[in-house]
Amino acid sequence: MENLSNDEDVDRTWGNIKENIKTSAKESLRPHILKQNKLWFDEESLGLLKHRKRAKMQWILGTSQNKLDNPNSVRREVRRHFRNKKKACLRAKFEEYESNSKIQNIRVLYRGINDIKKGYQPRCNIVKDKKGNLVADSHSNAERWRNYFSQLFNVHGVKDVVQTEIHTAQPLVPDPSASEFELAFDKLKRHNSPGFHQIPAELIKVGCRSLCLEIYKLITSIWKREKLPEGWKESIIVPIHKKGYKTDCNNYRGISLLPTTYKILSNIMLSRLIPYAKEIIGVINVAFEATGRLLIIYSAFAKYLRKNGSTMKKFISSS
Repeated sequence: MENLSNDEDVDRTWGNIKENIKTSAKESLRPHILKQNKLWFDEESLGLLKHRKRAKMQWILGTSQNKLDNPNSVRREVRRHFRNKKKACLRAKFEEYESNSKIQNIRVLYRGINDIKKGYQPRCNIVKDKKGNLVADSHSNAERWRNYFSQLFNVHGVKDVVQTEIHTAQPLVPDPSASEFELAFDKLKRHNSPGFHQIPAELIKVGCRSLCLEIYKLITSIWKREKLPEGWKESIIVPIHKKGYKTDCNNYRGISLLPTTYKILSNIMLSRLIPYAKEIIGVINVAFEATGRLLIIYSAFAKYLRKNGSTMKKFISSS
């Protein structure tokens, strides 16, 4: 990886790091193969399916001369074949789950059990608009979700935000140390969905020491400049169904998929704010991610400052 100085623009620095990670991943890893829903459906099953369709068309046109091509007998044969294939595939799955249980591969075991319990889940591409009318086309669908989450997340208007004079954090807050970076780096969780740049935590964790050094330089530069890369300001909002009708947007909660490297910076900020948060709001025990807890602490600080005022403004400015 080429050396990147702290004086470079954070957007260009992050772009170089991102491209180096993706290039190394393409050279080292094999392409991801999409999961097949019907593992039992093979070429033989496809041939029988075509044979059933051909026998039915011959029976409709009256050109069938062979009794073996009777559509009823062909249909029974195809059903028997599919039923036996499904049973064999299910038996192989159970054997795989048993072997995973023996070797303590709990994650894969429970994922497979949940797939069998849930069964086939049809995807809902239709939602209701504000008037209750069903929307089916993709453009109107995306526009409906955009309006819903925009209204949900932007609770307060621009006029409701109180502008507070905040001093700069540069002369008051020290730069993140190498030990802070290592602790925040170790807190990255595996098997989490990546953000807009599609760089999971696993790729960063298996990277060489030079990659960690360049990310540390980038975070230090962001801390000094008080400016985030433009790519870190984008997130993917995924609607998760809670309960009720799937066509109603109010029955969904949205989760934001953030860049993995941004989570390192949020972990560093969280570790610095927690000691002061305990003095103001007491000890809290929540199971949110670092970004969610950071927002809670930030809101508590802002409320505290509006009432009392404090020299803690230097920490608020760093966020």
